[in-house]
Amino acid sequence: MKQSEGLANGEGELHDLDPRKFYEQVHSFEFWFQSVEGYLSGTVYGRRPQTVETPLAVAERERLITVLCNYCVGETAALEGASGLIAIAPNRPTQVFLSTQVVDEGRHLEVLLHRIAALGIADPEAEVDRRASSTIREFRRRLLQLVASKDWEAALFAQNVILEAMEFTVFQSHARTADPVTAEVLEGIVKDERRHIGFGENELGRRLRESPHRRSRLIEVKRDLDALVLETFEEILREIGMAPDERPELGRSYLAAVERLGFGQ
Repeated sequence: MKQSEGLANGEGELHDLDPRKFYEQVHSFEFWFQSVEGYLSGTVYGRRPQTVETPLAVAERERLITVLCNYCVGETAALEGASGLIAIAPNRPTQVFLSTQVVDEGRHLEVLLHRIAALGIADPEAEVDRRASSTIREFRRRLLQLVASKDWEAALFAQNVILEAMEFTVFQSHARTADPVTAEVLEGIVKDERRHIGFGENELGRRLRESPHRRSRLIEVKRDLDALVLETFEEILREIGMAPDERPELGRSYLAAVERLGFGQ
């Protein structure tokens, strides 16, 4: 099995690669294609045709639709953020990687909207506008402000570390208890998030080693966004029915990604 395939299937962690090897391998369409081909082959809108829908109670269906609407706002933020970052990226390999991420985020948004439609919603985008929480909308606004200000390190930190780590943690947890179709869709998205987080950690880790003074700016961004992230966690985990005593563990999983860059609580 090729290393890219193993990483895409969750058998390794991108941030464990030697930084030079990471840079050589991951900043390419070839790596991206090998990664996604391994788990998207045979799927339609993120699911295999043989995966069977299970009946959902009315209240359960409503909660799921609300959660998926919030996920759509997060993925829209990631799509818009990644596309905006291309214009301010410091070099060509980084632009190439971000272009693959734009494709990933566009697909994530598409499969989530399709899942909402499959649950009986005639106009999924209008439903997202109606149901998505003000908290995740505010996160999207602040992320796009950072991108628009051309603050490369801060915008990348918010996009590929904070947002991607939040989505990775929540989606992975939700997939464990979701109905089979939703679980399959989320598991596919999670495999992409590993790659996005690894890119953010590698790029920022290298830049912080070269210019340690940039760390104070990222600490400022983290402080500004932490409350929104944790409130979003609480809202979504409550909707998917996670017991209150299990939620702190999810928060710790999210914080692990930023702590790898030396940002503790």
